[in-house]
Amino acid sequence: MRSTNGPASRKRRKRWLKAAKGFWLRRSKLYRYAKDALDHGRQYAYRDRRNKKREFRALWNVRINAACRANDITYSRFIEGLKGAEVEVNRKVLADIAAQDEAAFTELVKVAQGGLEAKAK
Repeated sequence: MRSTNGPASRKRRKRWLKAAKGFWLRRSKLYRYAKDALDHGRQYAYRDRRNKKREFRALWNVRINAACRANDITYSRFIEGLKGAEVEVNRKVLADIAAQDEAAFTELVKVAQGGLEAKAK
């Protein structure tokens, strides 16, 4: 008689079904559909962990650009000026400052303009 290692297979299938808890209909009840749903969901999760970083950086850039234009400078010139002034502040923090504290952002714009002038010389 052929041995199929039933307990290990049952344990593996139960693990998949437990992971699919909360899914709708046969996706949470039947092994085959639960496995397919989990595979698909995990592919989306892997992809979107990377897309999330991309989307947040784009959002930060838009916020910084809006604040820059309110201070009569473009985003690219602002970033170039900060680099020229050797200010190392990441875009997440810049966007937060732009949204929360206009006075501090105005000071950063002045620093960036100083960096641009120093670069031009």
